[in-house]
Amino acid sequence: METINKADATGNEAKSLAGLTRRAIGLMRDDQRVLLGITGSPGAGKTTLARELVATINRELGSSDGEDPIAAYLPMDGFHLANSTLDHLGNHDRKGALDTFDGWGFVALLRRLLVETGHTVYAPSFDRTVDEGVAGEIAIPSSARIVIVEGNYLLVDEVPWAEIRAILAEAWFCDTPEHERLRRLVDRHERHGRSPEAAEAWARTVDGSNAMVIETTRTRADLIISAVTPG
Repeated sequence: METINKADATGNEAKSLAGLTRRAIGLMRDDQRVLLGITGSPGAGKTTLARELVATINRELGSSDGEDPIAAYLPMDGFHLANSTLDHLGNHDRKGALDTFDGWGFVALLRRLLVETGHTVYAPSFDRTVDEGVAGEIAIPSSARIVIVEGNYLLVDEVPWAEIRAILAEAWFCDTPEHERLRRLVDRHERHGRSPEAAEAWARTVDGSNAMVIETTRTRADLIISAVTPG
């Protein structure tokens, strides 16, 4: 396991991002699609890093105009169980915890992406404004040779999540200090309608409990990335 700082010793973040981009490109194969996992606790900056990587890979490999992208982005959040399902199961108040996702469905999609390369594969997204998944909103085109998969639980060592590690070419863990993650989470929850008090309570309890699980998975990562920007 290797550790790097996204802002390198000279403070030149772009140079460090370029290094991560080269590493990601180096994982690619001519004869198969590869999946690169980006994981970490809530508020660690996974989304920002994943989106940056997709943009820089496509730019480096000449597909930044949106036509036939070589890199694609796939967040795990679309596999949140529906709110009505969570109500039925009695765990709506822990939404975001491991058992509030369709883990089997997510694993099945990752496997599909490795073999279904001759056509577009559609995946669900997550709309924070309505707090629900949106079926089929994300398109992974046949041109995508690398898919950047982002989510909290990519390295959890229990069924079915434990099957993900073998599907990924590499897994990178975003490491951000707890106080900074908490600040970002409170801000995020406030922006999506919670009061300051409710936002902090959710960040400390629900998000905090999830982070305790996720932080134990870092030893299964190939790379630890610190100083990740918000996302």
